[in-house]
Amino acid sequence: MSDLFSIRKEVSPRVRWTLAFSSWAFLVLLWIVLTQWEILPPFSLPKPLGVIRAFGKLWTEYDLLGNVFQSWWRIAQAFFWCAVVAIPLGMFFYLLAVVVEEANRVDNALLETAYTLGARQRHALWLVFRASFPAIFASFRILYDIGWTYVILAEMVNARKGVGYMVEAARKVLDFERVYAGIIAIGIAAFLFRFLLTFLESRLFPWRKTAAALADTGAAVPSATAHLKAAKHGA
Repeated sequence: MSDLFSIRKEVSPRVRWTLAFSSWAFLVLLWIVLTQWEILPPFSLPKPLGVIRAFGKLWTEYDLLGNVFQSWWRIAQAFFWCAVVAIPLGMFFYLLAVVVEEANRVDNALLETAYTLGARQRHALWLVFRASFPAIFASFRILYDIGWTYVILAEMVNARKGVGYMVEAARKVLDFERVYAGIIAIGIAAFLFRFLLTFLESRLFPWRKTAAALADTGAAVPSATAHLKAAKHGA
């Protein structure tokens, strides 16, 4: 039991799934208790069965899938243009710090090796981009989560379609069961699309997992600086 509270200790998939289901089961049980004993008013916390029925209505009567796709499409467009402009220029708030930091983290030994082999400046820029892009792509997942927050707020204020608009429309008619169902739908949609980004990252940059595993095991990995020094001394 004490191993569960160890810092940065790897746990088995079985324990990980057990803890995940237990956490959600506890929250659902707490939700049932609060609503069954009417500790909170129905307007602030509707009953779980009512929310489940409302979720079915969102799917059959309120075009849940279409609204989710519309919200995702707005995020995807903003995501695309932000990446197109921010990666070469380092702009746009969150990506500003990310692009600059990851570019600075590129080992100077890589550039020294490239120049030693006759690379020009454009080649060096391409090398910096390729070396820093995996970490920048990983930060896209956080940017994606932030994008969901802002697009939902925008749709609540001024939109005719989208998940935010769907939730706001339910709130205006005091249909709080549908409001909670919409919030759950937002969480599920965000999780699924974030899982897609994680999958793409693992496919595009498989060596990141290998590098992390080597770092965790303490395996010795020769650095680019060591290879460069060896080459200079004729070793």
